[in-house]
Amino acid sequence: MLSDIEIAQKAEMKRISEIAAGLGIDEEDLEPYGHYKAKISENVFSKLADKEDGKLILVTAINPTPAGEGKTTVSVGLADAMNRIGKKTVLALREPSLGPVFGMKGGAAGGGYAQVVPMEDINLHFTGDMHAITAANNLLCAMIDNHLQQGNELRIDQRRILFKRCMDMNDRALRNILVGLGGKANGVPREDGFNITVASEIMAILCLASDLADLKERLGNILVAYNLSGEPVFAREIGACGAMTALLKDALKPNLVQTLENNPAFIHGGPFANIAHGCNSLRATKLALKLGDYVVTEAGFGSDLGAEKFMDIKCRFGGLAPSCVVLVATIKALKYNGGVHKDELSKENMWALEKGIVNLKTHIENMHKFHVPVVVAINRFAADTEAEIEFVRQFCAELGVEVSICEIFAKGSAGGTDLAEKVCETISLCSAEDSEFKPLYDTQSTIKSKVEILAKEIYRADGVTFTAQAEKAIKEIENIGFWDIPVCVAKTQYSLSDNPSLLGKPKNFRITVRDARLSSGAGFVVIYTGDILTMPGLPKKPAALNIDCDENGNITGLF
Repeated sequence: MLSDIEIAQKAEMKRISEIAAGLGIDEEDLEPYGHYKAKISENVFSKLADKEDGKLILVTAINPTPAGEGKTTVSVGLADAMNRIGKKTVLALREPSLGPVFGMKGGAAGGGYAQVVPMEDINLHFTGDMHAITAANNLLCAMIDNHLQQGNELRIDQRRILFKRCMDMNDRALRNILVGLGGKANGVPREDGFNITVASEIMAILCLASDLADLKERLGNILVAYNLSGEPVFAREIGACGAMTALLKDALKPNLVQTLENNPAFIHGGPFANIAHGCNSLRATKLALKLGDYVVTEAGFGSDLGAEKFMDIKCRFGGLAPSCVVLVATIKALKYNGGVHKDELSKENMWALEKGIVNLKTHIENMHKFHVPVVVAINRFAADTEAEIEFVRQFCAELGVEVSICEIFAKGSAGGTDLAEKVCETISLCSAEDSEFKPLYDTQSTIKSKVEILAKEIYRADGVTFTAQAEKAIKEIENIGFWDIPVCVAKTQYSLSDNPSLLGKPKNFRITVRDARLSSGAGFVVIYTGDILTMPGLPKKPAALNIDCDENGNITGLF
């Protein structure tokens, strides 16, 4: 059996100009990065401004488990399957972060016979977007420290600098650091720290900006610190916005690649869903909607994180309305939620499946709260028994939800045609019934009330406990005028609750909010729960140990 990277390396890719031509994009509007990837010129956006949008399909999942759900694989396979049945479909995904690639999770380009290629490029440096975001972030940090060094005209309180440095790598040693040591010539000593690039506010801004002017304005709106009088200091006052925009002007342009079956895919932006809002860039999604009759996109982790933020943040800012949600699950993952150890998941266990399927039910109910129809995609494994599959079918039928048993990993688009047909049928029926998408909460309520709505409606908590630090932070954010914006909850991906060990559908618990930070440039408030970290660490045996490159430049071990 071939590995993911071996399958990708055997792919017969088409020149990116040919992929673009299939979408009606002229070669003059491509900015190639080699033969098989390119950025899209700004001219395309104005050329397509009056074109009608296609239908938007969101792929999400149940809470992730060690068994794996294959959400990206299903996203790629569904886009291929939609094209296979004659529906002009474009894929829009996030860019992978080097942190997970070299850490525990591995790459994010799909798997098996449903991948985006060139797989190695996409998972590594790609077109340099991550590096541009890192550079822009750290330029602002350098200019803040330089402002302190050169007299501190803005009277910045060095104890209250909020904006941190970043790098696109898991490195726990950089979470909390001291800078400016070594004497007067080396800066002002203070505490600092690093976020991973995909948790940077610059990443969120890039993914939510509508154009270059909006990007520049959002960069200027970043709250970087408070002064000695307790007043906010924004990035525009530091004077870095023009230079930051210059660093990001090319990164703002969506990246075009292809699937193994030579269908178009935009891979652009990559905010984490357990920390940030977990969706690809708004620009890439909107461009895809102009170029295809259907667009398949993905939101990170379970629907309690990525999909909720997609609906309440991305769709709200971008004026988007998904036509259908595809909810990915596996029999193994459902049994894991029922209490089966990961080493025993290949054995039939109807009792555990019946107990764990409540997790799937909760995610279905949550997505229906946004008034969007749901199709369940069961990513089939060889060990899944007919009795287990039939149980899931009957369970979904009783909820009035279509379910498709997919074999996309092993068969590519051929293993996803049933899913594609059911998605199209669901969209058609829903359109006929004039179903209307609606965000979960009104932004014109307090920050705490928005968090409480999410806790009760999505996480199914009894309520929310705000620590003294959280109360203080929220009050300060509201006092400077930023109360009427969405909230972005940083929470464990492994549970509906803020405790990763509570599987299935936890009961009798409260969400604990320990802090809140304003991302005024992005346009939301980040709410921190549990022990969530903005700079991950490497595991005991990182994936980097298995990755190699020979003398001819051939990469192995990447997955």
